Amino acid sequence: MTEHELRWQLRQLPRELEPGRDLWPGLAARLQPPAAKRRRPWLAGLALAACLCLAVGLAVVLGPAAAPTADPAVELVQREAQALTREYEAALLEMQAGSVPGDLAPALATLDASAGEIREAMAEQPGSARLLDQLKRTYSRRLALTQRAALG
Repeated sequence: MTEHELRWQLRQLPRELEPGRDLWPGLAARLQPPAAKRRRPWLAGLALAACLCLAVGLAVVLGPAAAPTADPAVELVQREAQALTREYEAALLEMQAGSVPGDLAPALATLDASAGEIREAMAEQPGSARLLDQLKRTYSRRLALTQRAALG
């Protein structure tokens, strides 16, 4: 069938259809509100008061709201920093069997102080990946210097 034939058939269809019966009385009956029932306004107030009492009771029993959970990225950085510090301290104990030459002592003390300052900064900014990287570099330099002193 072509488009022209379809248009011709559409033009031949009746434009309006009359229903077999009058539908308005049935629709009007459905749109009317049901017969007025005896309302009880005090019942709604009582329900509202009960809900309020329940909410206050739960708030008292459960106590203050728990602190929101920390950001997973912050927790990850903190755990990595703690693990890095434990590994660093264990490696340092293994390497420091002998005495440190006097000319390296100031550099080691400076690196130790830097590591302490970085850890303090991480306590203030616990999710800082930049500080974690700086701590890794400082620990690495300190261990390399300690190893050089032990070998040298």
